[in-house]
Amino acid sequence: VQLQASGGGLVQPGGSLKLSCAGSGSIFSISTIGWYRQAPGKQREVVATTTSGGSRNYADSVTGRFTISRDSAGNAVYLQMNSLKPEDTAVYYCNAAWVRLNKRYELWGQGTQVTVSS
Repeated sequence: VQLQASGGGLVQPGGSLKLSCAGSGSIFSISTIGWYRQAPGKQREVVATTTSGGSRNYADSVTGRFTISRDSAGNAVYLQMNSLKPEDTAVYYCNAAWVRLNKRYELWGQGTQVTVSS
């Protein structure tokens, strides 16, 4: 089972990008899916999460600009990023985390580079 992150690229400040995280529907349906990012020289930080029950949470720095969503088939999670800022530049990773028989499991995607620059 793997996660495939895609959709990164170079965009000007104020622009938009949509990231995709594709994986197994059987895993996604029971998982909290999160988007994380890591900028050069900084620690990885959580950007947005969505639970299997549909709750969504965002980092303060992206609230109102980013939206996390699941596709209707349950095989992908998206991160719509609007009003991008240079400080959003980072490698973005998706993560799936679930608990089964009292044991926590998680998967990471390979990361996709987002660069916001004029």
